[in-house]
Amino acid sequence: MTTLSTGTPWWRASWDLGLGMWDVGFPGLLALGTPPQGAPSPWLQFIPFLLVLAIFYFVILLPMKKKQQKVQAFLGALKVNDRVITSGGIYGTITKLNDQSVQLQIANNVRVEVSRAAVVGYQGQEPVAEISQGSQT
Repeated sequence: MTTLSTGTPWWRASWDLGLGMWDVGFPGLLALGTPPQGAPSPWLQFIPFLLVLAIFYFVILLPMKKKQQKVQAFLGALKVNDRVITSGGIYGTITKLNDQSVQLQIANNVRVEVSRAAVVGYQGQEPVAEISQGSQT
């Protein structure tokens, strides 16, 4: 076991931090004292933390979950002959549906296959999914 020059074990050492002598002994860290008379309950200290979690859930997570469900319902309801717009700005009519992709007719005899996730809404309506904006350079 390593000891300091004073002969005390390292975990019982005291250092002068300029604010007085601080005993930082290991056994003192493990000792749990009872709170002084009239002190609030330790459970009461968790209330602000729980409030922050509740606010985070209702302000951020819940709306994001509802938006995601709306997008999933939209993508699941796509059918042939729907006129849609993609996240890249391509307007077209659905001619074929697969599990992961959609075939769009964008002009006479011009068909492209795009991911289902690339379809963001119906033509002439507000987009259901977020349209990601690329960097403008």
